Amino acid sequence: MLKLIDSLPLPHFIVLSMFLGLAPFFPEPHIVEKLGMLISGELVKPLDMFDLLLHGTPWILLLVKLTLVVKKMKRSAA
Repeated sequence: MLKLIDSLPLPHFIVLSMFLGLAPFFPEPHIVEKLGMLISGELVKPLDMFDLLLHGTPWILLLVKLTLVVKKMKRSAA
């Protein structure tokens, strides 16, 4: 799985995070709403949990991709 993530360009992950990760944009991004529900303990419905997973996955993939890019830069600098 990491090889697949490493083979895709970084801008794809950024665009995916900005659109799917933040949609709908108004009145507030969905991921912000769901994280607020998680922190306050109101995230109990299965649909809300699925929503958090759906809108959070692009951000997790972006973090994994950025980690791989940083590791690759450190290896090439050494």
